[in-house]
Amino acid sequence: MAAKMPVTELHAGFSTRGATPTEWAEGHRHIDSAEVFWLSTVRPDGRPHVTPLLAVWHDDALCFCTGPDEVKAKNLKQNPQCILTTGQNGLDSLDVVVEGQAVEVGDAAELGLIANAYESKYGAHFTAPEGTWFGLSDAIRRADVLVYRVAPTTILGFARGKQFSQTRWRFT
Repeated sequence: MAAKMPVTELHAGFSTRGATPTEWAEGHRHIDSAEVFWLSTVRPDGRPHVTPLLAVWHDDALCFCTGPDEVKAKNLKQNPQCILTTGQNGLDSLDVVVEGQAVEVGDAAELGLIANAYESKYGAHFTAPEGTWFGLSDAIRRADVLVYRVAPTTILGFARGKQFSQTRWRFT
């Protein structure tokens, strides 16, 4: 299946004069290679909740997992709108913000593909007996954990360094 190509826009008001939008290929590369993401959800009383987690880009969406009793799972059950962010604390980098709705994945074949994506991306952390998350791939395949898929509605890229720019990638 061909990857969806977003509409790319530069927000001139937040960009250096003469800046150009960051190409989607560069934004996608940052998402695909990022190891840690920050998930923002909303609690039932309206307060925000932010937590770090691992995520993989699979089939035009960002996927992550959690336990059913975790705050993020409870928040997503009542309000599936969320944001995942990633970036670096350097002055020459690209920060990425993924906006969308978290949908629980229940299909066994898709869960297997997502588990494979985790193993491929995070390597020995998932596959070696001494790995930090050893066994999580099997838990994903068995549906022992909740797996969410966030197909982006909008992704924002904040470039710093040679140029300062804000790029919006809209997915239709």
